[in-house]
Amino acid sequence: MINREAIFTDETRQFVSPYAPQAGDSVRFTLRTAKGDAETVRLYIHPTAEKAVPSIHRMAVTSSDALFDYYSVSVTVISQIRYYYGVESEKQAFFYNKEGVCDEVNGHFNFRLIPGQTVPDWARGAVMYQIFVDRFYNGDPSNDVVDREYAYLGVTAKAWPWGKDIQPLDVCNFYGGDLRGVMQKMEYLKDLGVEVIYLNPIFVSPSNHKYDPQDYDYVDPHYGVIEEDGGESLRFEKVHNKHATKYIKRITSLKNLEASNALMVEFIAKAHEHGMRVILDGVFNHCGDFNKWMDRAEFYKTAGWEDGAYHSPDSPYHDYFLWHKPERSEWPKNDSYDGWWGNTAQPKLNFEDSPALCEYILKIAKKWVSPPYNADGWRLDVAADLGRSREFNHEFWRRFRTAVKEANPNAIILAEHYHYNGNTTDWLQGDQWDTVMNYDSFMVPLTWFLTGVCKHSEESRPFLKNDALSFEKAMAYHMAELPIHALESSMNQLSNHDHSRFLTRTNGMVGRLHTVGARASERGVNKSVMLEALVFQMTWIGAPTLYYGDEAGVMGWTDPDNRRTFPWGQEDALLMEAHRELIKIRQKHPMLRYGSVAFLWNNVGFISYARWDDTERLVVAINNNNKPITVQLPVWKIGLSKGFLTQIIATHDEYIHRLALRHPIKNGYAQLVVPAQGAVILEAEQ
Repeated sequence: MINREAIFTDETRQFVSPYAPQAGDSVRFTLRTAKGDAETVRLYIHPTAEKAVPSIHRMAVTSSDALFDYYSVSVTVISQIRYYYGVESEKQAFFYNKEGVCDEVNGHFNFRLIPGQTVPDWARGAVMYQIFVDRFYNGDPSNDVVDREYAYLGVTAKAWPWGKDIQPLDVCNFYGGDLRGVMQKMEYLKDLGVEVIYLNPIFVSPSNHKYDPQDYDYVDPHYGVIEEDGGESLRFEKVHNKHATKYIKRITSLKNLEASNALMVEFIAKAHEHGMRVILDGVFNHCGDFNKWMDRAEFYKTAGWEDGAYHSPDSPYHDYFLWHKPERSEWPKNDSYDGWWGNTAQPKLNFEDSPALCEYILKIAKKWVSPPYNADGWRLDVAADLGRSREFNHEFWRRFRTAVKEANPNAIILAEHYHYNGNTTDWLQGDQWDTVMNYDSFMVPLTWFLTGVCKHSEESRPFLKNDALSFEKAMAYHMAELPIHALESSMNQLSNHDHSRFLTRTNGMVGRLHTVGARASERGVNKSVMLEALVFQMTWIGAPTLYYGDEAGVMGWTDPDNRRTFPWGQEDALLMEAHRELIKIRQKHPMLRYGSVAFLWNNVGFISYARWDDTERLVVAINNNNKPITVQLPVWKIGLSKGFLTQIIATHDEYIHRLALRHPIKNGYAQLVVPAQGAVILEAEQ
């Protein structure tokens, strides 16, 4: 009988060579079977058309070891292909794709190879760190927003003391974090092990989140430099923003804007000196109604700039927006423009009807990844929403990619695709995005498995907690959508600015700031479960991305409560130590960036998997149950029949330890005890 569990291959460099072929290259495909098991192994290659007849290539044994035979065949690949394998003996026949061994082929799980597709090598498996700038560190109090500096969304801007609780209506409250603050903490980031800094938006904007940009050409002086100051804040009797002369001066003064951009040059250069890359947040689907193109608040009109489209149908920016009531009589103050999801504070940009807008955004795309700035790429906000049709969306991102890669071939294009079950395949063809924020095959299933609540802490499904089968199937299904290059560089986050803090999710509660209050997010949290999640994040395939403060024990409901200030001087010592140690382990083992991954044995509340390549092997076991579990792990699946596994690190009971326990491997199995709500990482002795 064929040993089904022994059959394995994937798209990593162990099994596909060359790893990133060009069109016309001869590619060697390899599949592993148990030694002497199979009589015939075939490779089935489909062109991109799903219903096309596959070409069939017989494979031959090209190497063997004590446990396995390795079948290979070389095929010239001209264009994108989907492929799978067939394994036969006298009495049995199976197929193999990303679903594993199967009797019938589901095309969703077929392997994919796209000649010419790759990502910047620095992004593969890199440790990234996301910073919400206003809440990280205040390095320059002179650029802080002052009370009543302007009004936005019916409230006036307010300076907020560092550490004070977030308010439910938080959009215009500022704590003073800025770029100089991040620069002053770069040694901290370097010591933590950060390799890439991802900044939430930094361009001129009235909100603290800045996903409503006013001006794509300039860094907000409140994050940068205010050399030219003055004017007045709003008085109670003067609530119209045309009286906010202090804000107008601060954000329209070319002296301030140019000085802030110069600081950005310094910022990125300093990050590069510290061995860190910098990714910027690009909000191109929509802007803000304060944007100089719309100028609903009359900031730019007051400062003598060109008319915004809100005030005149003859504005040079009229076509940048879609007007539902385009008659000239609707001006000035035409409120009929299209807003993103109907939100008039975030006008949706009208790319289809404005070639000038397209060219402008493409210029911006190039500007920030080119000298003198030299940013290392873009994270694209709500990228699948841009434009009014799927066809145009793809066309624009193709142009965007060309512009960015011509300016900086080593820049990454990393997109947010936030729709649950939103298939990203069409954007990951090698001609648009490089990779994505990995919600569907990381944050979502891991959160359900470990906590039983959703990533927003707004829904509870206790039956999904500890459901290892559902977890494994969800991971397999969504990972199948990502080509290997996208998967290896996908942004694997536990928390971010849009979702509750993972540490809060460990309490299993449902709530939001305005319904249950801030303190409820801190009750009953379980740091042991947080450590389990961290072990998974640092050993799974992809780019582990920390959200500022997670390492320090920051808690909070979904936004805005997830945007609390960093607790400098009050960090959680256990979590800090765990993050540093696990990042060191990740960086010590390059195989965690490039190697294969496969589950070994899963059960209720328990998962185990291996990471390996030709040179080293790691085993990870996570027990989310309330009791220890003794397991016999089938490490023969990664070629280990004897020897020892040595424990590198273990977590349990809100504790980590580094006892180098040795576990003997007998007949391909290693026995170990995994503590309750604990995790272990073990290394195969060479």
